Amino acid sequence: MDRRTFSGALASALMLPHAIAQAQAGAKVYRVGFFLGASGDSVATLFAAFREGMRELGYVEGRNVAFERRYADGHMERLPDIADELARLRVDVIVTGSSIHVAAAVQATRTIPIVMVFTADPVQAGFVKSLARPGGNVTGLSADASRELWSKYIAILKEIVPNLSRVGVLGQIRAQVEFAELEAASRQLGIALEVADIKSPDDLDAALSTMTAKRIGALLVVVSPLTYLLREAIAQSAIRHRLPTISNANQYAEAGLLMSYGPKLEDLYRHAATYVDKILRGAVPAELPVEQPSRFELTINLKTANALAMTIPQSLLIRAETLIGG
Repeated sequence: MDRRTFSGALASALMLPHAIAQAQAGAKVYRVGFFLGASGDSVATLFAAFREGMRELGYVEGRNVAFERRYADGHMERLPDIADELARLRVDVIVTGSSIHVAAAVQATRTIPIVMVFTADPVQAGFVKSLARPGGNVTGLSADASRELWSKYIAILKEIVPNLSRVGVLGQIRAQVEFAELEAASRQLGIALEVADIKSPDDLDAALSTMTAKRIGALLVVVSPLTYLLREAIAQSAIRHRLPTISNANQYAEAGLLMSYGPKLEDLYRHAATYVDKILRGAVPAELPVEQPSRFELTINLKTANALAMTIPQSLLIRAETLIGG
């Protein structure tokens, strides 16, 4: 290589980092709002799954995407303010969780795309016109909140407690549109419900004490921001009260509840990234069909069964995908 060629190559090499920096500086950095009602620590695995899904699609934090994360720390009254803040920031898309979150997001904006995760019956809630054609600024993933699924939870509890006649229901129940389906399912199976509609973390002890005083034989914990935040405390309290428990997301059994039956929430949040990617590439939420989970897994916590001095029927053990402590 002669001196002139070498000098040209050296000049090109010196200019390359500057050219890359200029290209990066001119690249679009998308802003994605992410908010949930629980604490950041309690939902860290959910955000990590979503961020990993985004990375798999080519979105790297600090390079071409910035995440605006907000958490209500169990104070549900903060959700509207959080949603308003993200709307004022004019993020490119908002990702959030269940019905109570989506309601706050929709109230804050009718133009910024909203990707929901694990929202029960968004059609009945008025978030979308139909699952096939949402028709507005909301799309994403919907939980199955059918009467048949609620019947499944109660039937599983009856396998554990054969003479079961009264079930406690814990969560932000009446804020969820699926409550009517749960009531119908319980009537069909001859089960009375004792509902504790908690509104703050301070309500937990009194709620469980009231339900046990009414002689419930088992406890159904419905996924909500508060029960997710308190899932370990709920598990410990249920063991003290000698109550077998079930919930509709796997993290609850992992936190110490006896059982869970439902999709893995981390998988749903990872999949939500595909909706964000489509929207950032120009897709319109109104035309992106809402999906429902196709895989439900039964998880049984054998450590909790031992603590309750309870024998799990072989029929359930065979059906379980995951046995914790087994």
